[in-house]
Amino acid sequence: MRIAGWSFEKFEARLAVLPAIAIVGCVVWLMLPQASDAESRSAATPSEVAVVTQGTDDSAATQATMPSPGSSASTDPNQAVGAAVPLDIAPPETVAPATSPLDGLKIVSQSWRRGGLGSKALVTFTLRNTNAYAVRDIEIACNFIRRDGSHLTARRRIIPDTVNMKSRKRYAGMLVGFVNVNANKAKCSLVTASRV
Repeated sequence: MRIAGWSFEKFEARLAVLPAIAIVGCVVWLMLPQASDAESRSAATPSEVAVVTQGTDDSAATQATMPSPGSSASTDPNQAVGAAVPLDIAPPETVAPATSPLDGLKIVSQSWRRGGLGSKALVTFTLRNTNAYAVRDIEIACNFIRRDGSHLTARRRIIPDTVNMKSRKRYAGMLVGFVNVNANKAKCSLVTASRV
């Protein structure tokens, strides 16, 4: 028997074909579907959960059992887990969410004027920090609008200064950036701040 110049009657030819057959067999085996972990695990639910509860007398304890799954009572697994919690463990304390430094920081007064042949915006404003800590690296955003109320330019500026706790600080003539010559009004607001 000869296929493409190979004689299968010789021992060496048979040995050359064996690795090819092994590779094809491995590829077919890898392509077969396998059972997932979810299918292989059995959903074992306990029929009874024993809970030791404290009575009015410390020496006497009563034992309560949960009905079996075949009964008419609810068999929600979450209820079984909640019933198995010992009574002497207190629930975890709730931690108050961290407040942002911007919660106690506010622009009290603001005004602006033009500088540098009318193309630069110089903003004067006062910051009030009511936080119980100092605040630094305050970023402000100023929006410039036309007389009719349409938006023209928006500029941001980071103030690399520290405002102490429970205090005010005034910034006069701070350069925010270049603005459109048609800008008539400006409104600045706080964007970010860092706690010291």
